Amino acid sequence: MAPACYIPAPMNALEGLPTPRRGKVRDIYDLGDLLLLVASDRVSAYDFVLSPEIPDKGKVLNQLTNFWFRRLGDAIPNHLVETDAGNFPAELGRHADYLQGRSVLVRKAEVVPYECVARGYLAGSAFREYQETGRACGHDLPAGMRRAEKLDQPIFTPATKAEEGHDENIDYDTLVQGVGPEMASTLRRITLELFVTGQELAAQRGLILADTKFEFGLVDGQLLLIDEVLTPDSSRYWDAAAWSPGAEPVSFDKQPVRDWVAGAGWDKVSPPPELTPEVVNETRERYLDAFRRITGSDPVLQVRLRPPASGAAGA
Repeated sequence: MAPACYIPAPMNALEGLPTPRRGKVRDIYDLGDLLLLVASDRVSAYDFVLSPEIPDKGKVLNQLTNFWFRRLGDAIPNHLVETDAGNFPAELGRHADYLQGRSVLVRKAEVVPYECVARGYLAGSAFREYQETGRACGHDLPAGMRRAEKLDQPIFTPATKAEEGHDENIDYDTLVQGVGPEMASTLRRITLELFVTGQELAAQRGLILADTKFEFGLVDGQLLLIDEVLTPDSSRYWDAAAWSPGAEPVSFDKQPVRDWVAGAGWDKVSPPPELTPEVVNETRERYLDAFRRITGSDPVLQVRLRPPASGAAGA
């Protein structure tokens, strides 16, 4: 059963706002000069959104992203304008209880149409490609590497941004063809710098940041960090004490959902089965544990109503 502080996400668009562009997790509302990004509690597997939702997942992802935006602000500016729903424009006031903690106002940006992925360990699609070819996203790797083994140094492995289905890994030369050599070089450099910063903090908290993806956008020619940053949905975090190359480490994400769905006999074509309360609770705890270990604090889950400020959001 969902905790008392949980407010279910509305099934439709927030009343009085334009119809959002809806992803698997986030709803994006175009407010003219700004965008309202709302992190829902939806959870997906095998390109299906499942039911029921994971209570507080959206708040954890949103607040963890804001934590990292603050940490990484000296390296690159980001698109944040306002994180407190109490300071949102007056027309959003009726939704303040739902928006608080799970939404932000951001600047509109021309999105760089590639995922910028950094990998420090051989896992996921990179490991599968390595098994077949001995390479990963254009990088030659030593023979005989095992699943989840640490790479000699982090590698940059960009990917396409798929509207539906999965992103596809590309090599660096393909990125150069898409955005030009100067931008490609900048994206690679910043991605690896941010990744190393994330790895260093994670290591201090007893975690391994195995890989992650960043997204970037341009505003008036300036490159900004956008979307979500170093969350369990965009990154692989492992418990350093339990890590052992050759086996798939336990990750701080929706792995309980994937495992349960994989064992439920679902054909991955017909409507998916309902998640059990045990799987929902275990998944929620994974996200909360990741937040606590990374930030050293608890996310704000209780709704705290406050009158919205009049006029536009503050900078």
